[in-house]
Amino acid sequence: MGEVFAGRYELIDPIGRGGVGAVWRAWDYRRRRYVAAKVLQQSDAHTLLRFVREQALRIDHPHVLAPASWAADDDKVLFTMDLVSGGSLAHLIGDYGPLPPRFVCTLLDQLLAGLSAVHAEGVVHRDIKPANILLESTGTARPHLRLSDFGISMRKGEPRLTETNYVVGTPGYFAPEQLMGAEPDFPADLFATGLVALYLLQGSKPDSQALVELFVSHGTPGAPQGIPEPLWQVLAALLQPDPHARFRTATGARKALATAVEMLPEPSPEEEPVEVFDQIGPLPPEYGPSGPLARPGGGGAGTGVGAGAYAGPYAGAAPGSVPAAPTDPRTGPPSDPRAERTDGTYAPLPAPVPPFAPSPVPALAPDAMSDTGSFHLPPPPDRQYESSPGSGSAPTPAELAHAHAPTAAAPVRPGPDEPAATRPYTAERPRTPAHHASSHIRPGPPPKVAIPVLLVALVCFAVGIWALTQI
Repeated sequence: MGEVFAGRYELIDPIGRGGVGAVWRAWDYRRRRYVAAKVLQQSDAHTLLRFVREQALRIDHPHVLAPASWAADDDKVLFTMDLVSGGSLAHLIGDYGPLPPRFVCTLLDQLLAGLSAVHAEGVVHRDIKPANILLESTGTARPHLRLSDFGISMRKGEPRLTETNYVVGTPGYFAPEQLMGAEPDFPADLFATGLVALYLLQGSKPDSQALVELFVSHGTPGAPQGIPEPLWQVLAALLQPDPHARFRTATGARKALATAVEMLPEPSPEEEPVEVFDQIGPLPPEYGPSGPLARPGGGGAGTGVGAGAYAGPYAGAAPGSVPAAPTDPRTGPPSDPRAERTDGTYAPLPAPVPPFAPSPVPALAPDAMSDTGSFHLPPPPDRQYESSPGSGSAPTPAELAHAHAPTAAAPVRPGPDEPAATRPYTAERPRTPAHHASSHIRPGPPPKVAIPVLLVALVCFAVGIWALTQI
């Protein structure tokens, strides 16, 4: 089975290789579907920064294949995206060669639609080429294109990760202004899009440098052989060497392309239909359409663990019984816990100790419990103003006031049956009311003593001040 990455992604088999990492087919245990996982091979700071930029891109568009999630495990990192099985435009050209113009227009329109969504996010792709444009395996139905690989893309205004005189991209798909060191901009992506369209129509990689020289020397040349004139006018506007003479936006190029398609001739009946095959190949034997298949020892389909039938050493034991301990091939069968006698027999085991059973709780009388399980308590007796037996008269207000008046707590004396050793600790001391303690205040000195003392103190204070003034 494959390696499980970060406890979530099971790497199955490699399906491609890029500039900074390998692309694997993987099973996502959380989303329960197959994904494409790009595993970073290098771990230097420059590559990690590019990886962070690429995985941070989130563009939800049917013709854009952007990263969906990422994970890290020790010193390895990866990000995942949708699994696209139809291969790239390079595979399609390898199977069919030059493609029909109407089929190319369909692909070009989808590419411009995805590029319009990318540019709307302020992102310049900078690496548009046939190998980075993938196809769903749609067979002979309408093709479905996905723009992928944002490894060197950047947002306008972000700092560049390369030196000023260093150009990043794929040779042969550079715009002329890129070779002059200009800042990445949207028209550079449109120039590469025109080269991709020319590649699909001619079946081979165009010579971009010779094409630029031809435009500079003779202006817009005539349509090459096999390319309809309305379609060539759109491609020529994408391939202008001067970025200001090109389409400024992908949306504008789409509008011009839609007008050109209406003027294209109808396809001939002898034209061979283009079929987009599955280029990835079948899954390994231990995987199925819904995930990993059942594995020996308890693996289950689609889960990887624990979904199959249990086949452990205790399988088949009767419910409620204790199965015998399994035999260990290294130590042999388990030893008998009974003591062996001299004659070779075994003494019987002692009788098992019955389990602890709590003593039964006496049942309550039926009238002592309510319908909800609570208990009925009798009302407390009113001892403050209980009337004398046989009087039958209610207490007077004076008696009520006397009954609720605070009284001093009487000391608790030990009973006659209490041991003498515990009496000093259990008997309470009589408490003295607070107003008794406040009535005993120590009187001050009489006036005939206090006045002479104050006069002597004043005299000493005056003498001290006089002495300080004489220094």
